[in-house]
Amino acid sequence: MRKFNITVNGVSYEVEVEEVGAAGAQQAKVPAARAAAPAPVQAAKPAAPVAGGVQVKAPMPGTVLDVKVQTGAKVKKGDCLMILEAMKMENDIPAPQDGTVAQILAAKGNTVDSGAVLVVLN
Repeated sequence: MRKFNITVNGVSYEVEVEEVGAAGAQQAKVPAARAAAPAPVQAAKPAAPVAGGVQVKAPMPGTVLDVKVQTGAKVKKGDCLMILEAMKMENDIPAPQDGTVAQILAAKGNTVDSGAVLVVLN
């Protein structure tokens, strides 16, 4: 038996693996991985949107590929706020009106649901 340490999603596991002879007469037996009392990993919860602004919502579920604006940026109607990938297509998320970016609620790499608030404009 040989012992190995592996890390999956930030959690370290110690596993034992039995080596199989060159002839392959026996199959390797891999016991269930044992966690060394890992702390639970919690996903970051997005902040609540600020009240009083115009909420720009995701039109479909997808993954945020890029955020094109920063908090405090002035935008015009139709400016691209971020790019959302859905069904292997890149979709620009435009500003619905002129304004200032008050809050950005989605970051590059986030997966969002349809109707999720992405940006708040004032």
